[in-house]
Amino acid sequence: MNPQFCFIETNGVTIRAAVQGDGPLVVMVHGFPESWYSWRHQMGPLAAAGFTACAIDVRGYGGSSKPHAVEAYAIKEIAADVAGVIDALSPGAPAVIIGHDWGAPIVWHTAVLHPKQVRAVAGLSVPYFGLPPMSLDALIKAMYTDQGKFFYQAYFKDEGVAEAAFEADVRGGLRKLYYAGGGESGGAWGGGDKKVGDALLDGMPDPDPFPPWLTPQDIDYFVQEFTQSGFRGPLNRYRNHTRDFEYMSTIKDRIVHQPSLFLVGERDLVLKMFGGSAEGAFERMAANAADHRGSHLIPKIGHWTQQEAPETATALIIDWLATL
Repeated sequence: MNPQFCFIETNGVTIRAAVQGDGPLVVMVHGFPESWYSWRHQMGPLAAAGFTACAIDVRGYGGSSKPHAVEAYAIKEIAADVAGVIDALSPGAPAVIIGHDWGAPIVWHTAVLHPKQVRAVAGLSVPYFGLPPMSLDALIKAMYTDQGKFFYQAYFKDEGVAEAAFEADVRGGLRKLYYAGGGESGGAWGGGDKKVGDALLDGMPDPDPFPPWLTPQDIDYFVQEFTQSGFRGPLNRYRNHTRDFEYMSTIKDRIVHQPSLFLVGERDLVLKMFGGSAEGAFERMAANAADHRGSHLIPKIGHWTQQEAPETATALIIDWLATL
């Protein structure tokens, strides 16, 4: 059985959702540069386990609305989109939400900002940080830009620059990013030896054949989606770090109180933020989640958790769902 698509009007935008199965609602939220399709391996097993599996296109992506303004992609707005999807598909009953990459901060913050809509929350790759001591813009400036070092999120800040690079060769840009984040690459996405002023995609490998976790047909689907959607909306998410920090500073209770789960690949580049091991990420989760029910390190994979290790990730998710 293939998922069915529906279009949900909420929070002033239209969100495309792929839906499969019947039962309690599980909403899955992708990251950059991805799509609802990033959850293709989880849809059937979740439906078979007795859930309504729903994978959305985040605003700016795929079949969802693509507002132009940078501020339209603030965490406040995207979290409200997720809450609106829950209200539409599960009126009066909270849902489980699961996110990967940018989708993880989106679902963590949805759990904090819309607790009545969220039954439980899981994040893949990115742990819940709570409120950092300063905005990510300030941290990136101090750690990278002021040292003359390249960092991809700083590169993404200038409107139009990364858009032009990606849209000049959608297939090549996506292949390079997917490979750089994967477990086979050794990790070249963050910047490596690049300096401020360098371009992200220059010098990044584009292997052929590609590692088998992403088939030619899978790549074709992602290329199709980004060819029609462009990259401005997705990149605008990175342009809201200061806005998000200021908004979340006004929220008194920033703890995730719902049952939570965290999964990360052993070779995920995100772990470099925690000294190269999972321990720091696991500690951060325990400190910011009141009912944390497990942090799991998946061996030999990189950043694309549920695509590189679909069977392991899905099994861990379904086992966690059974505890709710």
